[in-house]
Amino acid sequence: MAGSINHKAYVRALPNFRNLGVLLRILVIVNIMAAGVALSRSGSLANIWRETLEVSSVVQPAVMLSLVTLVLLNDVLRRAPYLWGAVLVLALEIVVVTALYVFGRPLFPMQTGALAAYWLITVLVTVALLVYFDLRGRALSPALAEARLQALQARIRPHFLFNSINAVLSLIRQDPRRAERALEDMADLFRVLMADNRQLAPLAREVELCREYLNIEQLRLGERLRVEWHIDNMPQDAMIPPLVLQPLLENAVYHGIEPRLDPGVVSINIYLARGEVHMVLRNPYEQDGDHHAGNKMALANIRERLALHFDAEASLTTNVSDASYQVHIVVPYQKAGTE
Repeated sequence: MAGSINHKAYVRALPNFRNLGVLLRILVIVNIMAAGVALSRSGSLANIWRETLEVSSVVQPAVMLSLVTLVLLNDVLRRAPYLWGAVLVLALEIVVVTALYVFGRPLFPMQTGALAAYWLITVLVTVALLVYFDLRGRALSPALAEARLQALQARIRPHFLFNSINAVLSLIRQDPRRAERALEDMADLFRVLMADNRQLAPLAREVELCREYLNIEQLRLGERLRVEWHIDNMPQDAMIPPLVLQPLLENAVYHGIEPRLDPGVVSINIYLARGEVHMVLRNPYEQDGDHHAGNKMALANIRERLALHFDAEASLTTNVSDASYQVHIVVPYQKAGTE
């Protein structure tokens, strides 16, 4: 087990310029820098607004044109080695600013004879952004994400393993075939839990894993656990982080079904809408339950992994009513080999 966490060195890579979170960060950072320049040039509070408008009238067209260029050339830039990609980004920014200076001066208040100054500012801002995204990538490296995932799995395994073994033992004599199938499901489930789960996996595989998990729980809970699948509109080729749904289903069973004496329904609804994959899980809920801390831990871990893979383009929201608990996950529809 000591080698189960793969501590690979951080691999430098350019950010995905088609990711909404990356684009928003670039806009925010550039505008903060522009505000700083305007503040330093104003000299007095009375001139701040005028200087801000003047700086923005140059910065905004440049940054918007740059973002469009980076989005269009994203695949080319990310396929290149990091250093070559960074050089290409710098060169593109120089070309964008030069084109804006040559053809845009009648429209924007760019100072005549200041092209070299604009180049210098462009290089400084671009380098600052590249350094920022490189440092952010190191902080959110897959090795750290995997270590957090392994910590969550360590919490999941004992609770589920002991219950599953007891359920299978009770079946061995009265229904050996069903016990054999349950052991096969357990082996498959734990094989995934112990695998390298840093990369995205097909949604269809996650659903298959969830079915195996619920089959095992059905042995233990019988008619108390009722499952409703609504996956007719599910995009099976969508790529999601592994073990996103299974921990939520485990919590749904633990918090929503186990405390009940009468049957309870766990509902799974997965569908594609407007280029986004929606995963909605709903289970019964007892407001006065005394063991909801583990649920919060699982939700925090899943939120973190969604952010690591999709940044601001993914979300996880919860909704609690008097009798039900709902988790709604939204991720961009991404197929294998695309970003």
